[in-house]
Amino acid sequence: MGAAVPDRYGFKLDENIPPEGATIFRGAGHDCHTVYQEDLAGAKDSTIASVCRHEQRILVTLDLDFADIRSYPPGSHPGIIILRPRRPDRHQTLRLIIRVAHLLRAQSAGGQLWIVEERRVRIR
Repeated sequence: MGAAVPDRYGFKLDENIPPEGATIFRGAGHDCHTVYQEDLAGAKDSTIASVCRHEQRILVTLDLDFADIRSYPPGSHPGIIILRPRRPDRHQTLRLIIRVAHLLRAQSAGGQLWIVEERRVRIR
């Protein structure tokens, strides 16, 4: 059996994620902050990661630097979800966030690295 799936998560959206993504996560019952709300736009990746660890929030980003498991090994953080839209535009990115919100109903993201594409999700 898989890990228990919590009813809700805390998320932090990186600066490259449209702010409407927070509305999608909140509509699915999750707590969601953005780096803009917390004056973290432009902060170093290590700072964002540290704040997410401290607040126990899963980071949602387009930044592939967070996929480096040597720097951010699974289990060392609350979770990282990297969105890989076919076209990195607002519409495609928000579609992937909707997909993530649906996936979270059955799959735990805690402590994992998810790379979410239109047709597949890789989990480490």
